[in-house]
Amino acid sequence: MSAKYTAENIQVLKGLEAVRKRPGMYIGTTSIDGLHHLVFEVVDNSIDEAMAINPDTGKGFCDDILVVLEGNDIVRVEDNGRGIPVDIHPGEGVSALELVMTRLHAGGKFDKNSYKVSGGLHGVGVSVVNALSEWCEAFVHIDGKIHTQRYQIGLPDAPTHVLAGTTDRRGTVIRFKADTSIFETTTYNFDALSNRLRELAFLNKGLKITIRDERLSTPKVHEFKFDGGVKSFVEYLNENKTVLYKEPLFIEGTRDGVEVECAIQYNDGYNEIMYSFVNDINTREGGTHLVGFKSALTRTLNEYLKNSKHAKKLEESLSGDDVREGLTAVLSTKVPNPQFEGQTKGKLGNSEVKGIVESLVNEQLELYFDQHPDVIANILEKSILAAKARIAARQARDATRRKNAMDSAGLPGKLADCSEKDPALCELFIVEGDSAGGSAKMGRNRRYQAILSLFGKMLNVEKTRIEKVVTNEKLQPIIASIGAGCGNEFDFAKIRYHKIIIMADADVDGSHIRTLLLTFFYRYMTDLIEHGHVYLAMPPLYRVSYEKKTFYAYDDDEKDKLLKESGRDPEKVAVQRYKGLGEMNPDQLWDTTMDPAQRNIIQIHLDDAVEAERIFTTLMGEVVAPRREFIEANALSVANLDV
Repeated sequence: MSAKYTAENIQVLKGLEAVRKRPGMYIGTTSIDGLHHLVFEVVDNSIDEAMAINPDTGKGFCDDILVVLEGNDIVRVEDNGRGIPVDIHPGEGVSALELVMTRLHAGGKFDKNSYKVSGGLHGVGVSVVNALSEWCEAFVHIDGKIHTQRYQIGLPDAPTHVLAGTTDRRGTVIRFKADTSIFETTTYNFDALSNRLRELAFLNKGLKITIRDERLSTPKVHEFKFDGGVKSFVEYLNENKTVLYKEPLFIEGTRDGVEVECAIQYNDGYNEIMYSFVNDINTREGGTHLVGFKSALTRTLNEYLKNSKHAKKLEESLSGDDVREGLTAVLSTKVPNPQFEGQTKGKLGNSEVKGIVESLVNEQLELYFDQHPDVIANILEKSILAAKARIAARQARDATRRKNAMDSAGLPGKLADCSEKDPALCELFIVEGDSAGGSAKMGRNRRYQAILSLFGKMLNVEKTRIEKVVTNEKLQPIIASIGAGCGNEFDFAKIRYHKIIIMADADVDGSHIRTLLLTFFYRYMTDLIEHGHVYLAMPPLYRVSYEKKTFYAYDDDEKDKLLKESGRDPEKVAVQRYKGLGEMNPDQLWDTTMDPAQRNIIQIHLDDAVEAERIFTTLMGEVVAPRREFIEANALSVANLDV
């Protein structure tokens, strides 16, 4: 490295070079999430055409979007919108199509005459897709002609030109192949793409979105169209729940150019399901629109409580958590000039939107509740029970803290802790049974591996309130060991281990325990899963021995393969079937399940919060019928199914 630093050291990246140099700045990551981001950037342009209202029809310019996964990792996105303009740009001297495809910050989103609202604000969407593709091609159907241009690594092969023949279609087709030298994988996940497209269809009522997987011999097709919009979204989320009233409460209105749509429906569960969007972008971190909604809901219910017969049942006001217990709500806002925090657009920052949403929601909640006194009575009853549970949980936590203050360690007796103090280097094994726990304690690396033994099945948290959770004798040791609290008091910064590994037997009971623990983590320590800190250990099912050699098999197929490779009569090969972890001695448990250099562990990901919510409700909730349907649908494909 030279000590000299002169003008010659300054690099100027031209065109789309910057995108290829630092792709993470534009799409977040080069993993499969970044790969999917390419698809969504193209789809977002089509969605913007759906949100742009045609003054002649009063509807969006686009009402049909098709996403196709072709063979060889090729993606095609088609829409029936107006089509990207193809005429020559007066200032640049090339077609508008070429500008949009090859220049950052070139697009129609800056001109409010073309798009009143849009998700893509920075003008970097489709040009980034082009830059990160081995090749890309665009076809624009306008006025009976097909205009096209092809690009190699972001650069056009030739000027925009017209193909021979005519067309009766309109709209844009973008086809591309992601660059294998940039992405960790270029194999698309159909379900992950499908889930996001379903979400977009909910948010744009009447818009049809189809995804087709042509990589299969028999193409797989999902088609989404919801005329009920966000109301249909809430009904979908509550499909397997018992609701307090049949029809979701629907709020809509426009004020100062901001459009607000919201659907609200309570169920008899104990969890809050809340999704917020701005211009179809999922604002996972919330923002001013969500603050306005929550403030209006809490204030309105407290006002009704003061004037109701229930007022004397509670000594203090309802908190926001109280009024949102059992709430399922989807809030969608369209903001002309949204200000997001960061390129990921996870949180809305416009201060004026809070007041707009708050006033609209407040007014329409009052109007609805005045017309539906039975609904507000049921909601208040539920909120009061939630408040009493919150107070009981607080008292239980205070009692636990006092007890821990008297205990110098403040850690459960069942925990065999590690000596390492840096959470990033520490692992916690949650082990089923004292026998397996004993082997794990003896076989572990005491420096960085902690062992917490559990006995028996713990509480199904899907069917109870938090005061029962924080006082449950099976869950208290887990909460205390992780050290970050639970529920609304969970503080991710305080976790004591960055790897929390569930180690249960490879049988039906072990599967049930894993599901119960995952339900607990999902409901009360969600950040652990979202940040990828929860894992499943994969202990072997068989020990295969011959000629003083030992092998381990994790399923029947692997065992049969080992027997075949041995070249011996299977009757003369020693095969041990492990009935549980307790049958392994410490050395075997270390070699197969705990040694980082050899073990198999599965990291738990939360790829789709909507589907995760539905699955946990189906498998662990009160309603039996959806669980029976799930078992019937999966019985043939799953060897051991215990739900």
